[in-house]
Order: sequence, then structure tokens, then C-alpha cells
Amino acid sequence: MPLLLLLLALALPAAAATPAAPEFFDVFPAQSNGVTRHRIPGMVVTAKGTVLAYCEARRNNSSDWGEIEVHLRRSTDGGRSWDAPRQIAHRGPRMEGNPRKKQDGAREQTVNNPVAIVDRVTGAIEFVYCVNYARAFAMRSTDDGLTWSAPVEITATFEPFRKRYDWKVIATGPGHGLQLRSGRLVVPIWLAYGGVGDHKPSAAGTIYSDDHGKTWRAGDIAFPDEGEFGDPNETMITTRADGQVLLVARNVSQPNRKLVSVSPDGATGWSTPRFHDQLLEPVCMASVVAHPAQPGLQLYSAPHTVARDAAGREVPAGRGKRENLSIKLSRDDGVTWPVNRTLDAGPSAYSDLAVLPDGRILCLYEAGNDIRLARFSLEWVTGAP
Repeated sequence: MPLLLLLLALALPAAAATPAAPEFFDVFPAQSNGVTRHRIPGMVVTAKGTVLAYCEARRNNSSDWGEIEVHLRRSTDGGRSWDAPRQIAHRGPRMEGNPRKKQDGAREQTVNNPVAIVDRVTGAIEFVYCVNYARAFAMRSTDDGLTWSAPVEITATFEPFRKRYDWKVIATGPGHGLQLRSGRLVVPIWLAYGGVGDHKPSAAGTIYSDDHGKTWRAGDIAFPDEGEFGDPNETMITTRADGQVLLVARNVSQPNRKLVSVSPDGATGWSTPRFHDQLLEPVCMASVVAHPAQPGLQLYSAPHTVARDAAGREVPAGRGKRENLSIKLSRDDGVTWPVNRTLDAGPSAYSDLAVLPDGRILCLYEAGNDIRLARFSLEWVTGAP
């Protein structure tokens, strides 16, 4: 190299290393394990660093109603490899009867909306789910998801909500719950009070446990179905740096934006819901999680789309395409979301986020007809698009 070029090269600052692109792993492929389609992903990282991925295994079709099981896979290497999928959740006498198919569906059992919560005090994983959108159950694992206790029915937890909404349908999550600094376990829920089997009209709130999952109680309704708030339902949860609990709810409302509300304890004192202008609402579940790298750092995943007409104008209370799954980042606990990075530009829908002990981020999401895991760094999120 000529001396002049060598001197110039030495004088230039070293180029910053380009963050590694996300890695992708198929976790629940369609048409596998005797299942037509897997849907409704959920995920947690245990106190020991084990990744638990779970979903609804829809045996015969992709309908919300039908013969549905809950399947789980474990990873002990940060999501790179997985053990074989296995059925968990409802073991015991079947609860048959699909109200959507009164004849040929009479013998179907719908096990739906699984939610795991990591108890970092006891080390256990609490797990709640519903059967036929009518009864709720809880169980526990004390060995990092290898085995599970017999389910205990907790449907009575939902009875106080009848004072406001005479529900016919109940659902936990989906996604994951969380534990507050106080030790309280909190799970978002939604309920519908139309006809039997109808998923709307709906409202959303939380249930909680102050004794490590032994008993559960109803919190307050955080997102009522009133005024401009149309059918709040599937809700995600995170904690802020000051200990407050933030909920972000799916809904079908004129502004086409997610609803947000804050509580000091995850159960009561919810702030008046408001639409967040930066969180587009294609009418699809999303996820949110705090990242421990710095106080106030939050990550959010959802399809970054909104319903538009042929002229490109937003369609009020429309349904956007479920595609362009994106990762947003907030440095002020969800007040603003200045960073948006596309993770999957193709067909993509429900998702759930988790953070590994080393700070890397996991996103378990519906990619077309499959459930896939993306694994990436915080630097990738904040890097140039």
C-alpha cells in the first residue's frame, strides 16, 4: 500500500461493527405433530434461563373453536434448539361442547389462551388457561417446565366481573403474565358478554395472586367497552421503572390505535384509557416487555399496519393486514416509541417477547401458518434500518 494511503487509513476512525441480523428458528411448524395449525404463541424465560414456548395446537383447522390443545417446547440454549413438543394444560375428564358447532362439534374440547408467569421468588412457573372460553384453570411447574401439577379450577375468580359485564366468554392473556416487585402475579384477561360463544362485545382487565398462585382474585376493569373504546380484548402487560404497570390493549375503535392504561398495583386505580398514536391497530395481538439494559427501556412487537382504502386513507375501525411484524423501542417507559424496525415484512400476526439473561431478545410469532422464533440483539433494534 502506498505510504499516503496507509497514513489516511490509519487516520480514519474504525467503522462500527454492524449488528448481527436476527436468527430465525421454526418452533411450531404447521402440519406437524398431527396438528393442522399452531396459533396464539406465548413465551417466558425462567429464572434458570430456560425458554418455554407454548401455543394453541389446533388439531383440525385454524378456527378459534374446535379441538384445541396447548403444546409446549423447552429450550436450554437460548432458543437455538428445542425439545419435542408435548401436550400440557388440560389433563383429565374432557369438557366437550363447541357452541359454534352444536352438531358435529359436540365432542370437541377447546383449550385456549395459555399464559405463563415466572415467579422469581419461588422459582416456579404458574400457568393459567381456559377451556371452551367458559372455565379457567391454573397449574404449576417447579422443575422449569418439565412436569406440571394437576389443574385447579379458578373460574370463580371471574365472577366479580359480572357486576359490570354479565360475561358468556372468558379468556386469559394471551401471551405471558408478570410478577411485580411486591411479589404479586398479574395476568391480563378479557371477557365477552354477547351470546354464548361470541367474542364481542368485550372488555379487558386483570386477575392477580398475592400468594404465589395458590389463589387468584379479580382486579378492576382497565378497558371498559364504552364511549369511543370499541371491544377492548387481548391485552399485553409490562412494568415501568417506577413500578407502575402498563397495559396495552387490542380493540376495534375509530382511531385504529392501541389503548393504553397505567395502574400502581396491576389491579386497581387504572388511568383513563387513551389511544396511543404511535401504536397502530390492525386488530391483532401484540406484545411488550421491559429490557433490563437501562430503566425505562421497553420493547414492543406487532404488525405495523393499519386498514386503508384504495386512496391510502385510514379506514376508521378497520382491520389492517397482518403483516410487517415490527419491533418498536421506547426509552421513556412507553410514553413515546421513536424506534421502529421491521422484523418480518411478510405475513405475520400474533407475537410474544422475552429477554434472555444476556440481554438478547426473543420474539415468538406467527409467520404465515407457522410459529417462528426470532433472536436478535438490542443493537440490531437501534441500528440503521
